[in-house]
Amino acid sequence: MNSSMHGTDDKPAESAAPTHWAQIGESTFVAGMWLLFQVHRVLGRWPFLLCLYPVVTYYWLSRPVARRSSLEYLRRMQDAHGLWKSTPGWRQSLAHFRMFAQVILDKMLAISGSYPAARVNISGHEAILELIARGQGGVFVTAHMGCIELCQVLAEKRKGLRLNVLVHTKHAEQFNRVLDRLSPDNKVRFLQVTDFNAATAMMLSERVAQGEFIAIAGDRVPVQKSKTTSAQFLDHEAPFPSGPYVIAALLKCPLFLMTCTHMDNINGNGKRYALRISELAAQVELPRARRAAAIADYAAKYAHAVEERLVAAPFDWFNFFPFWTQADHAGDAAAPAQQQR
Repeated sequence: MNSSMHGTDDKPAESAAPTHWAQIGESTFVAGMWLLFQVHRVLGRWPFLLCLYPVVTYYWLSRPVARRSSLEYLRRMQDAHGLWKSTPGWRQSLAHFRMFAQVILDKMLAISGSYPAARVNISGHEAILELIARGQGGVFVTAHMGCIELCQVLAEKRKGLRLNVLVHTKHAEQFNRVLDRLSPDNKVRFLQVTDFNAATAMMLSERVAQGEFIAIAGDRVPVQKSKTTSAQFLDHEAPFPSGPYVIAALLKCPLFLMTCTHMDNINGNGKRYALRISELAAQVELPRARRAAAIADYAAKYAHAVEERLVAAPFDWFNFFPFWTQADHAGDAAAPAQQQR
């Protein structure tokens, strides 16, 4: 990493800094964005952007782990795909954070029904509409990239679409409460699931049987010491949760990848989103004799598709923690996560 980004002032904080995503607090940043959303609501987007930069700069300066993780991702993206003329540095990292902040505003606008639907290009949803027409549900595997909350646009276009988003920690739950304040009647529901057990499986099975859809992130290792798998991502082996594929197999339903990233956004200037849905499996099969290998195959297919979509929108990746080593710290995160319940 660039020494200008990792001076000696970062090292004392690094030894005590949390490195698993569930330990890295987002509440201060989200609270700041809620305030800025009110600025946007009253004064418009340009005053919002003027207020945005100090908030982003403060967050960027005060979060060395997030800052280094941003650079690690951007540089591995450059090594794998050569998107920019030179190696990404602090300017690109700051632009990465700035995009995150702008997307948080878009998330709030999406949930409140205020984001212009004309700016969202939807593709691959025909299979979903067919399932809805037959009264069947399915599982979406998503990622912390772009503005997945714009699936609300699809939900509004097709009234029968009911989506349940699984979240792992109170960080996400707190953020979801902020979003719920914007639109109490939104069709997307958030379910906190810190431990997947028989009762959880039964609840999800009932919802899918009723024609509802389950959405679960496929890019973050759970806080509990559950099983993970690995796959190549940006030419490096990375850990991925096995949960999405185990859940889809148990529910005996189709598995889809759903992402919503900026269009034509290599330089972070995209104004429109592409909501893309693609089928990963008509039904996930996990044979007992090769269960681990089958899960790894599904994760590899997922990782390849996510990387492919990020090439067109590299600043839309919002995992500001040591992504490639997150499995090493899952046990460290479990105890604090349990204390938060």
